[in-house]
Amino acid sequence: MPLAPATSASLVDQAIDGMRALLASGEWTVGTRIPPEPQLAASLGVSRNTVREAVKALAHVGVLEVRRGDGTYVAAVTEMRALMRRQAERVDLAHLLEVRHAIEVQATTLAAARRTDADLAVLDAIIARRRDAVVASDGPAFVDADVDFHVAVVATAHNPLLAELYDGLVETLRASIDDPADGSDTLAAEHDAVLEAIRSGDAPAAAVAAAELLDHVER
Repeated sequence: MPLAPATSASLVDQAIDGMRALLASGEWTVGTRIPPEPQLAASLGVSRNTVREAVKALAHVGVLEVRRGDGTYVAAVTEMRALMRRQAERVDLAHLLEVRHAIEVQATTLAAARRTDADLAVLDAIIARRRDAVVASDGPAFVDADVDFHVAVVATAHNPLLAELYDGLVETLRASIDDPADGSDTLAAEHDAVLEAIRSGDAPAAAVAAAELLDHVER
């Protein structure tokens, strides 16, 4: 049976898939200015018109941002993250904390049952970075480590959909973390409790530890 010729729609889908691959690989990160149409068309093997339509589609869902006279930039690495970011901007902080409770408590419970030695090594390294940042009064490094810890806990649940949902909350999470400028960390014990419950494989204790950590964040 002869192959059907590629349609305009299928070529646009092909271009979109190519751009998604660049996002997924980390070659395009948030804030990156994507290549101009001619270069992108050549690298994706499609026409400039096809690239233009693909960019419009990804801009419509919030993954790309077209800035007139400046270029097109990456606004989010996935459609899910773009959607979650938009929703996060429209709701109260209390609602966001409720969503964090729903995701993080469940993810931490699963992490206790599914963690691997590699997962624990990652979590241990992040906690060490977090402590070092406190000692050095390095606010940006502390925030990075704190965000990385929560993301890594969710990743340890080994549920890709949970991880993708949580990914959409990362920017809001980052903005909520206090800079330990005075060299103190008021939530060190709570973070350690989450890690130790995961390490011991105690799912009920992990759920309690995650909930208590978020309760202290809320207060």
